[in-house]
Amino acid sequence: MNVRSILTRLSGGLAAVLLLLPGAQAQGRFPDRTITIIVPFAAGGPTDVVARQLGEAMGRDLGVSVVAENVTGAGGTIGGQRVAQSRPDGYTLLLGNIGVATAPTLYRNLPYDVLKSFDTVGLITPVPMTLVARPNIPAANLPELVAWLKRPGAEVNIGHAGLGSASHLCATLLRSLLQTPMTPIAFRGTAPIMTELMAGRLDLTCDQTTNTVPYIQDNRVRAFAATTEQRLPALPNLPTAAEGGLPGLTVTVWHGFYVAAGTPRPIIDRLSQALRAALADDKVVTRFAELATTPEPAERATPEAHRALLEAEVARWRPIIQSAGEYAD
Repeated sequence: MNVRSILTRLSGGLAAVLLLLPGAQAQGRFPDRTITIIVPFAAGGPTDVVARQLGEAMGRDLGVSVVAENVTGAGGTIGGQRVAQSRPDGYTLLLGNIGVATAPTLYRNLPYDVLKSFDTVGLITPVPMTLVARPNIPAANLPELVAWLKRPGAEVNIGHAGLGSASHLCATLLRSLLQTPMTPIAFRGTAPIMTELMAGRLDLTCDQTTNTVPYIQDNRVRAFAATTEQRLPALPNLPTAAEGGLPGLTVTVWHGFYVAAGTPRPIIDRLSQALRAALADDKVVTRFAELATTPEPAERATPEAHRALLEAEVARWRPIIQSAGEYAD
């Protein structure tokens, strides 16, 4: 056998070995087909709005279609389970919000481990929340609203998008701060909450600006506070909860992308790269601004920053939920 034949066989053998390495095949051609973003909440809701805006921008960077699919129920955990049990190949993403971090406490029999079943891709946007009420509620500002809520014999209802949703967490925090009874009413998503609020059949909700800003600007609901440390650029006349005397009502609904644990790192890095490109896209920046939120900076749209926040938020919300004594199972 001559030298050329030996070298040919050696190179062929090396190529075969490389193809067997984890992620080698996927890395070479990823992506080559449609990527699905699982949105664990109803269509038209705030998380769904974010998903569809990002999917279009990421698709341009990745060169494939990126579509959103709504898999609702159980406070987002049905959609979470779908992704946790999916193939770790990067073609199925979960767009999860703060509810991913609260699920381990809310659901004592959660069918997956939040910290072990997912690999993080990157943070997307920290969406503020607003406390809003029906248009004809007898209060003009937050102190008056608190007095109305705490009046003797008050019968007040507050809507949320299901146990574990961001609106449920904010409602739980509000009830805990005020130490006053309110009747929580669960809906399938946030869109029907706004319908009931505008009709006067629901008293309150605490929801993300991605859903409430258009209604507030058109005076279809009455806004009382933003749950942020600073006033919102899109709603400059809306005081923060702290300005209205409720400094503890601070909630920012952060969002992030997840894939099934064990997804090869080169695939995660490619998705993270596409995410950062999408967050810098002018259309995305403009749309987010209209919804009173901003894209995360590039240094936070990374797997490492996302993982650190997830772990911190799991620890933060555990005692709050346990103190409320409300569990989803």
